Formats: sequence, structure tokens, C-alpha cells
Amino acid sequence: MGKRGPAPTPTPILKLTGSNRVTRKREAAEVRGPEGIPDPPGWMDADARKVWDELVPMLDQMGVLTRIDGHALARYCRVWVRWRKAEEFIDQHGEMYPLKNDAGQTKCFQQWPQVATAHKHALLLTRLEAEFGMTPSARSRIQLAPKTGENARGKARFFEAG
Repeated sequence: MGKRGPAPTPTPILKLTGSNRVTRKREAAEVRGPEGIPDPPGWMDADARKVWDELVPMLDQMGVLTRIDGHALARYCRVWVRWRKAEEFIDQHGEMYPLKNDAGQTKCFQQWPQVATAHKHALLLTRLEAEFGMTPSARSRIQLAPKTGENARGKARFFEAG
């Protein structure tokens, strides 16, 4: 049987949102990924690599990327390319095609397989985007201060003399 209830919110996100659920015990027990930008896997094709190169700087700037996230991000890039190809097919051929009887008359219309593929991939992309904070609702829970000037020192600026 699967786990019940919503997935637990990571401690860094709870801290950023100002939650009172952050405890030292919880924070000490939470697993953290190794810092840094992941390397793209060698098996990624050129199209997926373009998506990777576009996303990694933005995710790194958001502060949500660690080296352990590389494979999840690679899956996202690959699914995005497949979704885009299905959408391009639909744009070119439409969503339906006619089924004809032996006399050549149209009986009914059938949906292209790419329509179902595009739909399934769009749902998967939405789930992966939420994991990386790439949707407005996922980002609305995270409030990051820019790492420049006064904010770069964090709480330490309140304890400085002078």
C-alpha cells in the first residue's frame, strides 16, 4: 500500500516560507543533496540537451538544483522533447483523421495516437515541473531574497557592530 497524505514539504522550503513547522530535529534528520550543478548524462540527445542547457542556469539561480537532481532533470528534458514533437505533429495534421469504409466514405473520425501521447506527457511534465518549482503554484510557496548587497549576509547583518 502506498504512503498516504501529501508529500512532506522539504525543510528549506518551510524555512523560506516562514513556517513554524521547522524543528532542529526535523532539520537534522532530513537528507540533503550534494551542492552543485549536475552534469548532463551522456545518453541525452541534442534536443534534450538544448532544453537542459536552457533550464539548468535558471534552476541554479532559483537555488533548487543539486547534483543529485541530474537524472530527474534529464527525464524532464527528454519528456519535454517528446511532448513537443507530438504537439508539432498535431499542429501539422490536426487531432483527428477520417476512417473510411470500403466504398471510400467517411464512417467516423479517429484521434491520432500523438494526441494521447501529448496529453500523457503534458501531465508528466506538470508533475516534474512542480518538483523543481517550475510552476507558478510551486513557486508561490517559495520566497527567496536576492543574494546581493544587504541580503547576502542574511541574519548576520543584525549582529554586526556599528
